[in-house]
Amino acid sequence: MSASNRYNRQMILPEIGEDGQYKLSKAKVLVIGAGGLGAAILPYLAAAGVGEIGIVDDDDIEISNLHRQVIYKSSAVGKSKVEEAKLMISELNPLVKVNAFAEKLSGKNAISLFQNYDIIVDATDNISIKYLINDACLLTNKPMVYGSIFRFQGQVSVFNYQNGPTYRCLYPDENNNALNCEDAGVTGISVGIIGMLQANEVLKMILGIGEVLSGKILVYNILNNEQQKYDFDKSDFKSISRESFEEKYYKSEVEEVNFESILDEINNDEVLFLDVRNEEELPKINLKNQIQIPLINLENEIEKLDKNQTIYIFCQSGIRSKVAAELLQKYQFKNIKSVAGGILAMKDLIKEKTTISI
Repeated sequence: MSASNRYNRQMILPEIGEDGQYKLSKAKVLVIGAGGLGAAILPYLAAAGVGEIGIVDDDDIEISNLHRQVIYKSSAVGKSKVEEAKLMISELNPLVKVNAFAEKLSGKNAISLFQNYDIIVDATDNISIKYLINDACLLTNKPMVYGSIFRFQGQVSVFNYQNGPTYRCLYPDENNNALNCEDAGVTGISVGIIGMLQANEVLKMILGIGEVLSGKILVYNILNNEQQKYDFDKSDFKSISRESFEEKYYKSEVEEVNFESILDEINNDEVLFLDVRNEEELPKINLKNQIQIPLINLENEIEKLDKNQTIYIFCQSGIRSKVAAELLQKYQFKNIKSVAGGILAMKDLIKEKTTISI
């Protein structure tokens, strides 16, 4: 099937036509995150004929992802998200070039990745990563398409578009400890709607049509179908240099450890195991030197922790523990490590090599 047949229904729109389709074919878009938002964004960009799409995500597919990350099949549980997303796009539209980066976005790779794309799409649910994306977009002069979900409400905006307002103009408080989907809960429909709105902003920028959400934030509530659009201005803030970027983000990398490598420290009085799961989460675990502070409460209860102590942080799967570690780093905690894989990786070793009940 020729490209003209594939895209005929959108090319007959006078706002697109052959010229617009050519613009789409030459566009390069990088999507950060292949979770719920990414699962809505990616197929629509690919189906529209965006010529090159990059996907950045270091996670594997879990069964709990499937209710909202609808591009993945049950048989793909345990496989790399970016590789499965690449396969989906290749089957949907083989004319699209797909680059899969099975790695976590960090200060060390963000600039080199962003330089190769025209538009950067934030499909993450991590506050710290959103600031990183914003700052890397400023350094590389790329627009950032923002999406965020809180329970039944979502937000969409476009930052740094034609030197417009940035994420920091709207959210200057970097210490904000908002809940992610794993803590607050989410429906698949919420992320689907917001993700498609993000994809729409990408297409408008590529085609040069419509009104881009620059200096505006769209808030949509799926329970009552209400939506509001608020204006915000560009604020005066200290410009970001390459040196300040590297100083901030190179030092903030969270160190991860495998539980097996620290198993002999579970009875060490000089270390602390910090459980940042919610209290109702299973399985329960009771290590000798353990404290439980849910991530949502961590900033308010940070005085319970000793900055001089080595702290191993764990959650259910290893995602929230990294967020908690980043938060503690902001408060000058030095000896902190995130347990890779969380309690799901810990439980088998505990059963096999200790007498601790779980």
